[in-house]
Amino acid sequence: MPSPHDVAARFVLGQVSARTPWWAAQWLTDGRDSEALREMAGLNGRDTRALADLLPTVLAEMGVDPLPGTLEAVTMVFRNIAADCLTGRLDERAVVQHVEEIVISHDYASEITDLPLGLLYGLDDEWQGGWGATVEQLRATVRARCTDQLAQSPT
Repeated sequence: MPSPHDVAARFVLGQVSARTPWWAAQWLTDGRDSEALREMAGLNGRDTRALADLLPTVLAEMGVDPLPGTLEAVTMVFRNIAADCLTGRLDERAVVQHVEEIVISHDYASEITDLPLGLLYGLDDEWQGGWGATVEQLRATVRARCTDQLAQSPT
């Protein structure tokens, strides 16, 4: 389950998850409580508009205020992606696809593509096309960038 700070980072990047009400329910069982948090726990995850409207209030009530800036949010999300890959919760190809989505949705910003995981941008074309490095070499490259991302990112 992600922390409220991790959810805030995803929110800043426009990635509101359908699982957010479930996380809200988990936060309630962990002893956090507020009116907005209870309301979020009762929402349907498919109503991403309602989630997006309520999430800033929930996060503020949980002490995540102000929301992170874009680069800080990307760094947090990249750190989580890297950790998930290195612990086996996310495969290397999925890492590349997440990176591609974030880089594209933020207009190829150099401050993002210069991050260790940002350097993976464009690798999906090679992976999908079957040219260049072997799949095992691509996986090794992703794992190396994940290690670099975790070494660079604050915890």
